[in-house]
Amino acid sequence: MAFPAALGSRVLRGAVALALLVGAAGCRQDMHNQPRYKPLAESDFFADGQAARPLPPGTVAQGTLRENRILATGIGPDGTFVREIPVGIDRALLDRGRDRFNVFCSPCHDRTGGGRGMIVLRGFKQPEPYSGDRLRAQPIGYFYDVMTNGFGQMSSYADKLTPEDRWAVAAYIRVLQVSQHAEAEQLPAQDREALESLPPPGAAPAAETHR
Repeated sequence: MAFPAALGSRVLRGAVALALLVGAAGCRQDMHNQPRYKPLAESDFFADGQAARPLPPGTVAQGTLRENRILATGIGPDGTFVREIPVGIDRALLDRGRDRFNVFCSPCHDRTGGGRGMIVLRGFKQPEPYSGDRLRAQPIGYFYDVMTNGFGQMSSYADKLTPEDRWAVAAYIRVLQVSQHAEAEQLPAQDREALESLPPPGAAPAAETHR
């Protein structure tokens, strides 16, 4: 028995509508509108009315515990920047500081700390040279704090440099400062002899002898 065309069309449309209705019922927003609390929101579930819960007694921090305040902030008990690096200083630390400085700092400060990095040559504001009187007078904790929190146009580098690497860079900045203000008498004898053998500034290079 054949159905009229009009009836068949209505049946088809009804079947499609039913399928769409069933499909729409399965599209829930539970993942989008999750039953959650915003930070520091009120709560009528807990007795103290706060959504944020206190840490259970005996909780031990993992990975980001900052027991050493000086190491983590560069600030001493008196609230001022420390003047001594709270880590051991050796050649390995300075080599690490030079490596991290050349990677992250030299684009602005250049490799000598003079403030003429490639970004500056392309129009970025020139930072103050490390060899200037003001920065040479700053305690070592100041440089650690600037790397941690940023200063002026410089953003924080805490997400790029670990606390240990920030201290290594701060130590290397001191090396750059000393290198540009050191007296010849402070150099080892071998280095003084090599320095004294150099021609004076502005002198014409010695003529080569050809045979």
